[in-house]
Amino acid sequence: MESVKGYKFRIYPNKTQACLINKTLGSCRFVYNHFLTVRKDSWNIEHKHVNYYQTSSQLTLLKRYDEYAWLREVDSMALHESLRNLDTAFQNFFQHRARYPRYKSKHCHSQSYRTRNQSNGIRIVDNRIKLPKVGLVKAKLSRDFGGRILNATVSRTASGKYFVSLCVQEDVDVLPNGGKQIGIDVGLKAFYSDSNGHTVANPRILRSLSGKLAREQRRLAHKLPHSRNRERQRIRVARIHERIVNIRKDFLHQHSTRLTRENQTIAVEHLQVKNMMKNHSLAQAIADVSWSEFFRMLAYKAKLHGGEVLEVDTFYPSSQICHICGYQNPLTKNLSMRKWICPACATHHDRDVNAAKNILLQALKQKSA
Repeated sequence: MESVKGYKFRIYPNKTQACLINKTLGSCRFVYNHFLTVRKDSWNIEHKHVNYYQTSSQLTLLKRYDEYAWLREVDSMALHESLRNLDTAFQNFFQHRARYPRYKSKHCHSQSYRTRNQSNGIRIVDNRIKLPKVGLVKAKLSRDFGGRILNATVSRTASGKYFVSLCVQEDVDVLPNGGKQIGIDVGLKAFYSDSNGHTVANPRILRSLSGKLAREQRRLAHKLPHSRNRERQRIRVARIHERIVNIRKDFLHQHSTRLTRENQTIAVEHLQVKNMMKNHSLAQAIADVSWSEFFRMLAYKAKLHGGEVLEVDTFYPSSQICHICGYQNPLTKNLSMRKWICPACATHHDRDVNAAKNILLQALKQKSA
């Protein structure tokens, strides 16, 4: 099976390479902002639309001027990819998927640029990665892969670390799975409950580190603006945020991998997470638990293991229906009712486990229909 996969590695550029990467980030930001102004003015003044190919030609002319000679020092493909990003932003706006493109700020500490692999300009050489213009950069190659590298995204985190993400097209064998079926009901008290009666606790990662984060943020607020001490403290805060993200991703990867390895069919409820985040009393807890990212991991890992992820409609009353006799109990609309007894068949239910069993039954019913 042909697949396009991403591999992310940390890189350790020397001072010269780091300076060139930072210059490329700044150049890409300048190109994006400059041609955002060009496209905006062209429409406002002449009522003409400027597309990607026109901006690409204008960029070539712009680089010939001595005033912009510094644009010739960086990777040209990265600059053109920045123009493609701008064009994609406009297309998303025209199709009502996003708002009007905004200017990129140089004060954003987390930045990245993408470059294409032309003439094998991006490749692995021993324990180094060859990047256009930058050259051979020392990398921590934690995984092996085969196939053709399509492009690379070089990123700098808020704490000053550098990473490269390689987009690789390769032939992969479909991995085996356990052939089982399982339904999952996600929640805030428990991360999820499944149709087999198992419950995975919510790690509440943000809550566990919120005290340390608040303490470091208070120290940051007391530092003088534009001082070295403030910059050092900002990096300390950024590292805590990175730690929260890394712990959360590790947790999600562990459980999504286990589920896709053991099961052929995974049934989940289709949740409108964006709408749920509008509830300000629950928004932080919902963001911390990362349901959307968990479902995304399940979807692509199930495909790699030859399985499938089935979704049940958002408004299906999985928590109210008895999975034994089908009786719908309206009293369970009260979220504080965690356990209940079915009035029709006298079956004792755990709210979340019962919901997971109903989600599996409904998903299989929809599939066979």
